[in-house]
Amino acid sequence: MNETAIEVTGLRTRYGDREVLKGLTFAIPKGKTTVILGGSGCGKSTLLKHLIGLLKPSEGSISISGREITVLTDPEMDEVRRKMGVLFQGAALLNSMTIAENVALPIREHTKINDATIQIMVRMKLDLVGLSGFDHFYPSQLSGGMKKRAGLARALALDPEMLFFDEPSAGLDPVTAAGLDDLILKLQKAFRMTIIVVTHELPSVFAIADYVIMLDKGQVLFFGPLEELKTSDHPRIRQFLERRWEEEEYSPDDYFRMIAGD
Repeated sequence: MNETAIEVTGLRTRYGDREVLKGLTFAIPKGKTTVILGGSGCGKSTLLKHLIGLLKPSEGSISISGREITVLTDPEMDEVRRKMGVLFQGAALLNSMTIAENVALPIREHTKINDATIQIMVRMKLDLVGLSGFDHFYPSQLSGGMKKRAGLARALALDPEMLFFDEPSAGLDPVTAAGLDDLILKLQKAFRMTIIVVTHELPSVFAIADYVIMLDKGQVLFFGPLEELKTSDHPRIRQFLERRWEEEEYSPDDYFRMIAGD
């Protein structure tokens, strides 16, 4: 039986009179890749922000490695985040810094490691993601796929136990997206880390997922191994897998209340 990395119980999120997440309960296994899947507006990105401690839920609990994070102070949450790496959708690199400086930033901020060692660590992380030799490039000089890899190198800087991806394939051509999927597989196999990926891209899901959490209108429609998802006869799941998902339609006011678009 798999050890649990993250346990979510009765998670609810409300913005004004709109309930975005409606009592989610699931347990993400340690050392596996879990994909959070669903159509636009289903609550994927909101859930991710809860898991990394950027949002507090209206109700419910989130336990990471046995530690309840919804009651932590900001300094206590920072301790938990040091064990996390996050690749945001747009890579979120600092344009005024070189790629090496971007990767070094969390090491400088959170450790007292000397500069020579930091430079070695940075080169190792860049080599790991296939960017050896690009140390002195700036983000503006990189392609979209290379920016994602640089963002991933920074996410790996502190050797996290958990790695979070927010729509890693967004804006990438199919070949580049497949290359990033291969890199995720390589990392999981090499380090056995817990990986959580938010996406709506089915090719990526089929390529990388061990487990899948499928959301629909703020609820868990499915949670389990990928193979069980593929063989499910639930009509809503079949609709998604056969690419006949109807996008939710919200008013502009709904989106402002939801704050974080999915």
